[in-house]
Amino acid sequence: MRHFSWHILASQMALAGFITSMPIAAYALTFESAQNIALRDAPQLQVSQAQITVAQQSAIPAGELPDPKIKLGIDNLPLTGPDRFNPGPNGMAMQTFALMQEFPNSNKRNARVQAANARISVSEIERKIARQNVARETAQAWISQDSIERQLVLIDRLEAENTLFASVIKAQLASGKGSITDTILPKQELARLAEVRDELTARRLQASAQLKRWVGNVANEGVTGKPPVFLIDISMDPIALQDRFANRPELVAFYPKSDVLNAEIAEARAAKMPDWGVEVKYQRNPQDFDSVMVEFSFDLPIFAGKRQDPMIAAKLAERTALDAEREASTRERNAELINELADLQRVKQAHQRYQATLLPLAEEKITLSLTAWKSAKGALSDVIAARRERLETQLKAIAVSGELLQIQARLHFTYANWDTPTGAAQ
Repeated sequence: MRHFSWHILASQMALAGFITSMPIAAYALTFESAQNIALRDAPQLQVSQAQITVAQQSAIPAGELPDPKIKLGIDNLPLTGPDRFNPGPNGMAMQTFALMQEFPNSNKRNARVQAANARISVSEIERKIARQNVARETAQAWISQDSIERQLVLIDRLEAENTLFASVIKAQLASGKGSITDTILPKQELARLAEVRDELTARRLQASAQLKRWVGNVANEGVTGKPPVFLIDISMDPIALQDRFANRPELVAFYPKSDVLNAEIAEARAAKMPDWGVEVKYQRNPQDFDSVMVEFSFDLPIFAGKRQDPMIAAKLAERTALDAEREASTRERNAELINELADLQRVKQAHQRYQATLLPLAEEKITLSLTAWKSAKGALSDVIAARRERLETQLKAIAVSGELLQIQARLHFTYANWDTPTGAAQ
């Protein structure tokens, strides 16, 4: 019976050593389904789609003439005398009907059309940015929760192992070996595991809340499935990365924004050219003949120094500010990319170190300490310390694996052709 207990304990502890590679028990939301739900239902995308509709509808009347105006009136209506307020056939009043149409100059109308079309381009790029952000943030939220779930599964298995460990200690005592104080150590470890579980449970609630931001209440059902494998390793192709950097939607968006300002500058300059209008007026005189009048009107932009010129200067200043903003954004994102690639390299090396060295060494230390304790050549405290070190190593290995996936997700959804699907982990 004693030999059987040792066999089970060794098997359980060895199994816990490889928990980082095991799938999680059933949860609801796979990585792919989270992406699909977010890109379908995220409110941010509904906002961006509405903004496209606004820009498209606003472009329709941009180049049209102003609405014509109709004027109805009475001229020469007497205010005194026997015919006062009398517009009848014996009075002097004339009934008038006029139709007026204004004609802004063609340069101004063309500039308005160009600005409206550029605003459509801006809204379309902003929707692409929104989709990119939603996909990237959803991926990171899913990966974060998945990592925590894997750590919690590890705690489950270690708690089960700890129970079996306590049983082995009792068997040792019953056979006359060990110390009565040894029975306290598994209880202390169980309490410590409970502390770790409480921390992970709180972090799981936070991760679920972040995921819910993108997928809604379905996040309450948890996550399932294997983590994604991002098919493009951005860091391996500097030339392609440079092209992708220049084509980042956040940077490309500055071009149509510049087109909007150029069109607005052209419109401000066109305001120096006079607009004109025409009015056709029909007058009916009950005591005389009817008449028709045609009138033309012209704007006189003769105070350009106080009207048009300041508006032109303001728009030119806006364009200067936009150019500076584009340069600042380019530098910021270039620094961000360098930092991401540096983190990617660092975390890759850490991940490899955990898988190739630290996890196997932690497992080997468990085996050695167990063997020494079993043969009465080592203390139980050494076994407990080895278990604690292995737990910390395993939790850190899972966290590093999640951090690596999050960096890859940020690079993938920022620079890669992320509309192509990612694969599942093999």
